[in-house]
Amino acid sequence: MRIAFGADDDNETTRAVVDYLSGLGEVVRVDTSQPWPRIGAAVGRAVTGGEADLGVVMCWTGTGTAIAANKVPGVRAALAWDPWIAKGARLWNDANVLAMSLKRLAPDVAVEVARAFFETAEPDPDEAGNIALLSDLDQTP
Repeated sequence: MRIAFGADDDNETTRAVVDYLSGLGEVVRVDTSQPWPRIGAAVGRAVTGGEADLGVVMCWTGTGTAIAANKVPGVRAALAWDPWIAKGARLWNDANVLAMSLKRLAPDVAVEVARAFFETAEPDPDEAGNIALLSDLDQTP
């Protein structure tokens, strides 16, 4: 698995997440010298462009990089702060980018959230219609 990763700061939490992701496959790091909107969008483009299977973005709250990633058509970035939210994002929304706060999550909690996201491989088939509607929104001006 290839995972795109971008964060606008480097700290204990981001390092713990990258260490976890490295155990899953290749981590494709985006240029972190950019402002957070460009980091979020770069991760989104890596996912939709096929350079990565899934992505992770992190900023102070996680919200800004999620918004930026979601500006890329085809991205379904979800902000998660606990494992249940992360699992639900994959299961019910087929999220392809996980967004997390690098300031409000302890390293072990961030890894638990990432683990829940990445261990949920397939979306719930009962949500296929709703997920298709999300994809349709990418085509609507």
